[in-house]
Amino acid sequence: MEHRREKARHPDAPRSGNGASYQHKGDRDSEGCASKRFRPGGQTFCSVPQSLSTRRQLYERDFPVYKQPVEVGFFSLDSERNFFSDSRQLRYYSDPGKSPKLNLRDGHHDRFIKRDESVKERLDHLLRWILENRAKLHSRNAATSSACALGVDFVTWRGHLTKLLTTPYETQEGWLLAVSRFRGTLYISEVETEAARVNRENRTERHEEMMYWGYKFEQYVCADGVHSVPDGRGVVNTNEAFCTVVQTRLADHKLLFSGEVDCRDKDPKSPPAPACYVELKTSAEICTPKQRSNFHRYKLLKWWAQSFLPGVPRIVAGFRDQDGVVVSVETFHISKISQLIKNEYNCWKPTVCMNFCSDFLSFVKSVVKEDDPRLVYLFAWEPHRDVTFSVHKDSEYTFLPDWYIKEIASHRGPETRQ
Repeated sequence: MEHRREKARHPDAPRSGNGASYQHKGDRDSEGCASKRFRPGGQTFCSVPQSLSTRRQLYERDFPVYKQPVEVGFFSLDSERNFFSDSRQLRYYSDPGKSPKLNLRDGHHDRFIKRDESVKERLDHLLRWILENRAKLHSRNAATSSACALGVDFVTWRGHLTKLLTTPYETQEGWLLAVSRFRGTLYISEVETEAARVNRENRTERHEEMMYWGYKFEQYVCADGVHSVPDGRGVVNTNEAFCTVVQTRLADHKLLFSGEVDCRDKDPKSPPAPACYVELKTSAEICTPKQRSNFHRYKLLKWWAQSFLPGVPRIVAGFRDQDGVVVSVETFHISKISQLIKNEYNCWKPTVCMNFCSDFLSFVKSVVKEDDPRLVYLFAWEPHRDVTFSVHKDSEYTFLPDWYIKEIASHRGPETRQ
Protein backbone atom coordinates (compact mmCIF):
# COMPACT_ATOMS: atom_id res chain seq x y z
CA MET A 1 0.00 0.00 0.00
CA GLU A 2 1.25 3.44 -0.82
CA HIS A 3 2.29 5.49 2.16
CA ARG A 4 2.76 9.26 2.19
CA ARG A 5 5.56 9.77 4.68
CA GLU A 6 3.85 13.01 5.70
CA LYS A 7 0.15 13.81 5.35
CA ALA A 8 -1.12 14.29 1.83
CA ARG A 9 -1.28 18.01 2.55
CA HIS A 10 1.65 18.80 4.81
CA PRO A 11 0.67 21.25 7.59
CA ASP A 12 3.29 23.72 6.35
CA ALA A 13 2.16 23.59 2.70
CA PRO A 14 -0.01 26.47 1.45
CA ARG A 15 -2.75 25.92 -1.10
CA SER A 16 -0.95 26.80 -4.29
CA GLY A 17 -0.60 25.37 -7.77
CA ASN A 18 1.42 22.25 -8.56
CA GLY A 19 3.83 24.00 -10.87
CA ALA A 20 7.55 23.60 -10.97
CA SER A 21 10.43 25.66 -11.96
CA TYR A 22 12.26 24.60 -15.07
CA GLN A 23 13.52 27.48 -17.16
CA HIS A 24 15.29 27.80 -20.48
CA LYS A 25 18.55 29.68 -20.75
CA GLY A 26 17.89 33.17 -22.07
CA ASP A 27 14.10 32.87 -21.78
CA ARG A 28 13.58 33.11 -18.05
CA ASP A 29 11.28 36.15 -18.17
CA SER A 30 9.73 35.66 -21.59
CA GLU A 31 6.23 34.48 -22.35
CA GLY A 32 5.50 31.14 -23.99
CA CYS A 33 6.79 27.62 -23.52
CA ALA A 34 9.89 28.48 -21.50
CA SER A 35 8.05 30.41 -18.80
CA LYS A 36 5.39 27.75 -18.17
CA ARG A 37 5.57 25.68 -15.03
CA PHE A 38 6.30 22.01 -15.50
CA ARG A 39 3.74 19.44 -14.39
CA PRO A 40 5.18 15.90 -14.28
CA GLY A 41 3.26 13.71 -16.69
CA GLY A 42 1.39 16.69 -18.09
CA GLN A 43 3.09 19.90 -19.24
CA THR A 44 5.80 19.33 -21.85
CA PHE A 45 8.54 21.62 -23.13
CA CYS A 46 9.22 22.92 -26.61
CA SER A 47 12.88 22.06 -26.00
CA VAL A 48 15.10 20.71 -23.23
CA PRO A 49 15.10 23.06 -20.19
CA GLN A 50 18.51 24.53 -19.42
CA SER A 51 18.14 25.44 -15.75
CA LEU A 52 16.12 24.80 -12.63
CA SER A 53 15.20 27.48 -10.11
CA THR A 54 15.81 26.89 -6.40
CA ARG A 55 13.46 29.64 -5.19
CA ARG A 56 11.58 28.26 -2.19
CA GLN A 57 8.25 29.79 -3.11
CA LEU A 58 8.04 27.60 -6.22
CA TYR A 59 7.99 24.44 -4.12
CA GLU A 60 5.37 25.43 -1.54
CA ARG A 61 2.67 23.06 -2.73
CA ASP A 62 1.20 19.74 -1.60
CA PHE A 63 3.64 17.29 -0.05
CA PRO A 64 4.56 14.76 -2.77
CA VAL A 65 3.87 11.06 -2.45
CA TYR A 66 6.81 9.34 -0.80
CA LYS A 67 6.39 5.61 -0.35
CA GLN A 68 7.55 4.03 2.88
CA PRO A 69 11.19 3.04 2.19
CA VAL A 70 11.78 -0.71 2.12
CA GLU A 71 15.17 -2.19 2.96
CA VAL A 72 16.16 -4.49 0.10
CA GLY A 73 19.64 -5.26 1.41
CA PHE A 74 22.72 -4.08 3.25
CA PHE A 75 26.50 -4.36 3.21
CA SER A 76 29.52 -3.75 5.40
CA LEU A 77 32.89 -2.07 4.91
CA ASP A 78 35.70 -3.30 7.17
CA SER A 79 38.67 -1.52 8.76
CA GLU A 80 40.47 -1.45 5.39
CA ARG A 81 37.35 -0.42 3.43
CA ASN A 82 36.81 -3.91 1.98
CA PHE A 83 33.25 -4.71 0.85
CA PHE A 84 31.22 -7.54 2.42
CA SER A 85 27.62 -8.32 1.49
CA ASP A 86 26.61 -8.93 5.11
CA SER A 87 25.88 -7.16 8.40
CA ARG A 88 29.19 -7.74 10.20
CA GLN A 89 29.58 -4.01 10.91
CA LEU A 90 26.09 -3.48 12.31
CA ARG A 91 26.15 -2.20 15.89
CA TYR A 92 23.55 -1.99 18.65
CA TYR A 93 22.46 1.12 20.51
CA SER A 94 23.12 1.21 24.26
CA ASP A 95 21.43 4.06 26.14
CA PRO A 96 24.10 6.11 28.00
CA GLY A 97 21.56 7.85 30.25
CA LYS A 98 20.47 11.49 30.30
CA SER A 99 23.72 12.98 31.71
CA PRO A 100 26.55 10.61 30.80
CA LYS A 101 29.62 12.93 31.00
CA LEU A 102 31.34 11.29 28.02
CA ASN A 103 34.77 12.70 27.10
CA LEU A 104 34.77 12.93 23.30
CA ARG A 105 38.41 14.04 23.14
CA ASP A 106 39.69 10.74 24.51
CA GLY A 107 41.70 8.74 21.97
CA HIS A 108 41.92 11.41 19.27
CA HIS A 109 45.72 11.41 19.22
CA ASP A 110 46.48 7.76 19.92
CA ARG A 111 43.45 5.59 19.02
CA PHE A 112 42.13 7.05 15.78
CA ILE A 113 42.37 5.70 12.22
CA LYS A 114 40.86 8.13 9.75
CA ARG A 115 39.56 7.21 6.30
CA ASP A 116 41.48 8.82 3.44
CA GLU A 117 38.98 11.39 2.16
CA SER A 118 41.07 12.10 -0.94
CA VAL A 119 40.14 8.65 -2.29
CA LYS A 120 36.90 9.09 -4.22
CA GLU A 121 34.87 5.89 -4.08
CA ARG A 122 31.96 7.30 -6.08
CA LEU A 123 29.15 4.72 -6.27
CA ASP A 124 31.48 1.71 -6.30
CA HIS A 125 30.34 -0.02 -3.09
CA LEU A 126 26.67 0.34 -3.98
CA LEU A 127 27.37 -0.95 -7.49
CA ARG A 128 29.05 -4.04 -6.01
CA TRP A 129 25.94 -4.66 -3.94
CA ILE A 130 23.78 -4.33 -7.08
CA LEU A 131 25.87 -6.90 -8.97
CA GLU A 132 25.49 -9.38 -6.11
CA ASN A 133 21.74 -8.79 -5.81
CA ARG A 134 20.48 -8.41 -9.35
CA ALA A 135 18.15 -11.39 -8.99
CA LYS A 136 16.52 -9.79 -5.95
CA LEU A 137 16.05 -6.51 -7.81
CA HIS A 138 14.63 -8.27 -10.87
CA SER A 139 12.12 -10.17 -8.77
CA ARG A 140 11.05 -7.02 -6.92
CA ASN A 141 10.67 -5.01 -10.11
CA ALA A 142 9.41 -7.71 -12.49
CA ALA A 143 6.55 -5.54 -13.74
CA THR A 144 8.81 -2.62 -14.66
CA SER A 145 9.23 -1.42 -18.22
CA SER A 146 11.65 -3.46 -20.33
CA ALA A 147 13.69 -0.32 -21.01
CA CYS A 148 15.15 -0.44 -17.51
CA ALA A 149 17.50 -3.28 -16.54
CA LEU A 150 17.30 -2.70 -12.76
CA GLY A 151 13.66 -1.65 -12.56
CA VAL A 152 14.46 1.69 -10.88
CA ASP A 153 14.83 5.21 -12.26
CA PHE A 154 17.68 6.39 -10.03
CA VAL A 155 20.64 4.85 -8.18
CA THR A 156 22.59 7.04 -5.78
CA TRP A 157 23.80 7.59 -2.22
CA ARG A 158 21.44 8.89 0.45
CA GLY A 159 23.88 11.76 1.10
CA HIS A 160 23.43 13.08 -2.44
CA LEU A 161 19.65 13.16 -1.99
CA THR A 162 20.10 14.89 1.38
CA LYS A 163 21.96 17.70 -0.39
CA LEU A 164 19.08 18.05 -2.82
CA LEU A 165 16.50 18.24 -0.03
CA THR A 166 18.40 21.03 1.74
CA THR A 167 19.29 23.04 -1.40
CA PRO A 168 16.42 25.56 -1.22
CA TYR A 169 17.70 26.64 2.22
CA GLU A 170 21.46 26.28 1.73
CA THR A 171 23.38 29.59 1.67
CA GLN A 172 27.01 28.48 2.04
CA GLU A 173 27.97 25.43 -0.01
CA GLY A 174 27.27 24.56 -3.63
CA TRP A 175 27.42 21.11 -5.22
CA LEU A 176 28.26 19.18 -8.37
CA LEU A 177 26.33 16.04 -9.28
CA ALA A 178 27.39 13.84 -12.18
CA VAL A 179 24.63 11.86 -13.90
CA SER A 180 24.84 9.06 -16.48
CA ARG A 181 22.06 6.98 -17.99
CA PHE A 182 22.87 3.28 -18.40
CA ARG A 183 20.42 0.57 -19.41
CA GLY A 184 17.51 2.86 -18.58
CA THR A 185 18.62 3.81 -15.05
CA LEU A 186 20.04 7.20 -14.07
CA TYR A 187 23.08 7.05 -11.78
CA ILE A 188 23.92 10.12 -9.65
CA SER A 189 27.40 10.55 -8.18
CA GLU A 190 28.76 13.62 -6.40
CA VAL A 191 31.86 15.45 -7.64
CA GLU A 192 33.87 17.39 -5.07
CA THR A 193 33.72 21.13 -5.75
CA GLU A 194 36.91 23.17 -5.74
CA ALA A 195 35.71 25.07 -2.67
CA ALA A 196 35.04 21.80 -0.82
CA ARG A 197 38.50 20.50 -1.73
CA VAL A 198 40.17 23.66 -0.44
CA ASN A 199 38.19 23.47 2.80
CA ARG A 200 39.03 19.79 3.27
CA GLU A 201 42.75 20.36 2.74
CA ASN A 202 42.88 23.36 5.05
CA ARG A 203 40.90 22.29 8.08
CA THR A 204 42.15 23.52 11.42
CA GLU A 205 43.25 21.08 14.12
CA ARG A 206 40.19 22.12 16.14
CA HIS A 207 37.89 21.32 13.20
CA GLU A 208 39.52 17.92 12.71
CA GLU A 209 39.13 17.11 16.40
CA MET A 210 35.47 18.15 16.43
CA MET A 211 34.82 15.84 13.48
CA TYR A 212 36.35 13.03 15.55
CA TRP A 213 33.96 13.78 18.41
CA GLY A 214 30.98 12.49 16.42
CA TYR A 215 32.68 9.13 15.83
CA LYS A 216 33.77 8.92 19.46
CA PHE A 217 30.19 9.43 20.63
CA GLU A 218 29.16 6.49 18.45
CA GLN A 219 31.81 4.34 20.10
CA TYR A 220 30.51 5.24 23.57
CA VAL A 221 26.90 4.25 22.81
CA CYS A 222 27.27 1.35 20.33
CA ALA A 223 27.87 -2.30 21.20
CA ASP A 224 29.07 -4.99 18.81
CA GLY A 225 26.32 -7.42 19.82
CA VAL A 226 22.86 -7.53 21.38
CA HIS A 227 24.23 -8.82 24.69
CA SER A 228 27.51 -6.87 24.79
CA VAL A 229 28.30 -3.36 26.03
CA PRO A 230 30.11 -0.46 24.37
CA ASP A 231 33.88 -0.21 24.77
CA GLY A 232 35.05 3.39 24.82
CA ARG A 233 38.69 2.32 25.11
CA GLY A 234 38.97 0.87 21.60
CA VAL A 235 40.27 2.37 18.37
CA VAL A 236 37.97 4.64 16.37
CA ASN A 237 38.31 3.62 12.71
CA THR A 238 36.23 5.65 10.26
CA ASN A 239 36.85 3.16 7.44
CA GLU A 240 34.30 0.84 9.02
CA ALA A 241 30.67 1.18 8.03
CA PHE A 242 27.35 -0.62 7.85
CA CYS A 243 25.10 0.54 5.01
CA THR A 244 21.44 -0.07 4.32
CA VAL A 245 20.10 -0.26 0.76
CA VAL A 246 16.54 0.95 0.39
CA GLN A 247 14.01 1.21 -2.39
CA THR A 248 11.19 3.74 -2.50
CA ARG A 249 9.34 6.11 -4.78
CA LEU A 250 9.17 9.91 -4.71
CA ALA A 251 6.27 11.09 -6.89
CA ASP A 252 6.90 9.14 -10.14
CA HIS A 253 10.60 8.52 -9.48
CA LYS A 254 11.61 5.00 -8.41
CA LEU A 255 14.70 5.28 -6.21
CA LEU A 256 17.35 2.83 -5.07
CA PHE A 257 19.87 4.35 -2.67
CA SER A 258 22.22 3.43 0.13
CA GLY A 259 23.27 5.20 3.29
CA GLU A 260 25.41 4.50 6.31
CA VAL A 261 23.59 3.39 9.46
CA ASP A 262 25.05 4.14 12.89
CA CYS A 263 23.27 1.38 14.85
CA ARG A 264 20.01 -0.42 15.50
CA ASP A 265 17.71 -0.84 18.48
CA LYS A 266 18.60 -3.76 20.79
CA ASP A 267 14.96 -4.55 21.56
CA PRO A 268 14.04 -7.87 19.88
CA LYS A 269 10.47 -6.54 19.54
CA SER A 270 11.60 -3.54 17.51
CA PRO A 271 10.14 -3.28 13.98
CA PRO A 272 12.09 -4.53 10.94
CA ALA A 273 14.68 -2.37 9.21
CA PRO A 274 14.83 0.49 8.49
CA ALA A 275 12.41 1.33 11.34
CA CYS A 276 14.74 -0.24 13.93
CA TYR A 277 17.72 1.93 12.97
CA VAL A 278 19.00 4.83 15.08
CA GLU A 279 20.95 7.85 13.84
CA LEU A 280 23.55 9.32 16.22
CA LYS A 281 24.59 12.98 16.33
CA THR A 282 26.56 15.40 18.48
CA SER A 283 26.00 19.12 18.82
CA ALA A 284 27.02 22.02 21.07
CA GLU A 285 24.88 22.30 24.19
CA ILE A 286 22.01 24.78 23.90
CA CYS A 287 22.07 27.48 26.56
CA THR A 288 20.02 30.35 25.11
CA PRO A 289 16.77 30.79 23.14
CA LYS A 290 18.82 32.13 20.21
CA GLN A 291 20.96 28.99 20.15
CA ARG A 292 17.86 26.80 20.22
CA SER A 293 16.33 28.77 17.37
CA ASN A 294 19.50 28.38 15.27
CA PHE A 295 19.56 24.67 16.08
CA HIS A 296 15.98 24.30 14.83
CA ARG A 297 16.55 26.41 11.71
CA TYR A 298 19.84 24.99 10.48
CA LYS A 299 21.03 21.79 12.11
CA LEU A 300 17.64 20.07 12.39
CA LEU A 301 17.06 20.58 8.66
CA LYS A 302 20.03 18.39 7.73
CA TRP A 303 19.31 15.91 10.50
CA TRP A 304 15.68 15.53 9.40
CA ALA A 305 16.54 15.18 5.69
CA GLN A 306 19.22 12.56 6.32
CA SER A 307 16.96 10.29 8.39
CA PHE A 308 13.60 10.93 6.71
CA LEU A 309 14.85 9.69 3.33
CA PRO A 310 15.71 6.08 4.37
CA GLY A 311 12.94 5.86 6.96
CA VAL A 312 15.11 6.00 10.09
CA PRO A 313 12.62 7.01 12.81
CA ARG A 314 14.78 8.62 15.48
CA ILE A 315 17.95 10.53 16.19
CA VAL A 316 19.83 10.33 19.49
CA ALA A 317 21.87 13.49 20.02
CA GLY A 318 24.69 14.03 22.50
CA PHE A 319 24.97 17.69 23.48
CA ARG A 320 28.52 18.59 24.50
CA ASP A 321 30.28 21.51 26.11
CA GLN A 322 33.21 23.45 24.65
CA ASP A 323 35.66 20.93 26.11
CA GLY A 324 34.06 18.06 24.19
CA VAL A 325 32.23 16.46 27.11
CA VAL A 326 28.69 15.19 26.50
CA VAL A 327 26.54 16.74 29.20
CA SER A 328 23.09 15.63 28.02
CA VAL A 329 21.44 13.24 25.58
CA GLU A 330 18.16 13.88 23.78
CA THR A 331 16.06 11.82 21.37
CA PHE A 332 14.41 13.41 18.34
CA HIS A 333 11.63 11.54 16.59
CA ILE A 334 11.65 12.32 12.87
CA SER A 335 7.85 12.39 12.69
CA LYS A 336 7.74 15.18 15.30
CA ILE A 337 10.45 17.49 13.97
CA SER A 338 8.06 19.47 11.78
CA GLN A 339 6.11 20.30 14.95
CA LEU A 340 9.29 21.38 16.73
CA ILE A 341 10.09 23.99 14.10
CA LYS A 342 6.58 25.25 13.29
CA ASN A 343 6.83 28.30 15.56
CA GLU A 344 10.17 29.44 14.14
CA TYR A 345 9.80 32.51 11.93
CA ASN A 346 10.50 31.87 8.23
CA CYS A 347 11.83 28.41 8.99
CA TRP A 348 12.42 25.55 6.57
CA LYS A 349 9.51 23.45 5.36
CA PRO A 350 9.65 19.71 4.67
CA THR A 351 7.29 20.08 1.72
CA VAL A 352 9.66 22.55 0.00
CA CYS A 353 12.56 20.13 0.46
CA MET A 354 10.74 17.14 -0.98
CA ASN A 355 9.15 19.02 -3.87
CA PHE A 356 12.48 20.48 -4.92
CA CYS A 357 14.09 17.04 -4.85
CA SER A 358 11.24 15.60 -6.92
CA ASP A 359 11.46 18.43 -9.46
CA PHE A 360 15.22 18.11 -9.71
CA LEU A 361 14.83 14.42 -10.54
CA SER A 362 12.23 15.32 -13.19
CA PHE A 363 14.65 17.93 -14.54
CA VAL A 364 17.38 15.28 -14.78
CA LYS A 365 15.02 12.92 -16.62
CA SER A 366 14.16 15.63 -19.13
CA VAL A 367 17.83 16.42 -19.78
CA VAL A 368 19.66 13.08 -19.66
CA LYS A 369 18.20 11.22 -22.62
CA GLU A 370 21.20 9.44 -24.17
CA ASP A 371 21.90 5.99 -22.74
CA ASP A 372 25.70 5.97 -22.54
CA PRO A 373 27.76 5.23 -19.39
CA ARG A 374 30.70 7.25 -20.77
CA LEU A 375 28.55 10.35 -21.17
CA VAL A 376 28.21 12.50 -18.05
CA TYR A 377 25.80 15.35 -17.50
CA LEU A 378 27.31 17.51 -14.76
CA PHE A 379 24.65 19.39 -12.78
CA ALA A 380 26.03 22.39 -10.91
CA TRP A 381 24.57 24.66 -8.27
CA GLU A 382 25.80 27.56 -6.17
CA PRO A 383 23.75 29.35 -3.48
CA HIS A 384 21.31 31.96 -4.83
CA ARG A 385 21.71 30.60 -8.38
CA ASP A 386 19.77 28.25 -10.64
CA VAL A 387 20.83 24.65 -11.21
CA THR A 388 22.56 24.36 -14.60
CA PHE A 389 24.34 21.53 -16.42
CA SER A 390 27.14 20.76 -18.87
CA VAL A 391 27.82 17.62 -20.91
CA HIS A 392 31.10 15.65 -20.90
CA LYS A 393 32.11 12.58 -22.93
CA ASP A 394 34.94 10.28 -21.76
CA SER A 395 36.09 12.87 -19.24
CA GLU A 396 37.43 13.06 -15.69
CA TYR A 397 33.79 13.04 -14.55
CA THR A 398 33.03 9.55 -15.90
CA PHE A 399 32.21 7.48 -12.81
CA LEU A 400 30.60 4.17 -13.81
CA PRO A 401 33.47 1.65 -13.69
CA ASP A 402 34.24 -0.71 -16.56
CA TRP A 403 33.77 -3.79 -14.36
CA TYR A 404 30.19 -2.73 -13.61
CA ILE A 405 29.34 -1.79 -17.20
CA LYS A 406 30.67 -5.09 -18.57
CA GLU A 407 28.92 -7.21 -15.95
CA ILE A 408 25.53 -5.54 -16.39
CA ALA A 409 25.83 -5.59 -20.20
CA SER A 410 26.77 -9.28 -20.24
CA HIS A 411 23.70 -10.36 -18.26
CA ARG A 412 20.80 -9.24 -20.38
CA GLY A 413 17.68 -10.42 -18.64
CA PRO A 414 14.81 -11.78 -20.74
CA GLU A 415 12.95 -8.51 -20.29
CA THR A 416 15.75 -6.55 -21.98
CA ARG A 417 16.57 -8.81 -24.94
CA GLN A 418 15.47 -7.64 -28.34
